[in-house]
Amino acid sequence: MPMVRFRLTGSRADADAVITALHGISDVEHVEEIDDLMPIMRDDSSSSESVSDNEGHVYRIEVDTPNDQLADTVRGSAEVIANERDVGIEFTDEF
Repeated sequence: MPMVRFRLTGSRADADAVITALHGISDVEHVEEIDDLMPIMRDDSSSSESVSDNEGHVYRIEVDTPNDQLADTVRGSAEVIANERDVGIEFTDEF
């Protein structure tokens, strides 16, 4: 089964909107947000684990699909929604 993995940079509402839309695609096996085991460190701050008010959070999302064609559909849908919400999206093979 092909696995689609991507990072989404935006708000909690943005991540929820993408996840909800992907759940709505027929035959998608599983959509899951993956927790980050190591917080992203910032070089520009003495409190490197804090996030400034104008930064988005990074959400790691995995989607199980039964075939390559549906995996392509998931990628396209996620990209369209991310563009509509003006958030960053990066597809990756592994986190």
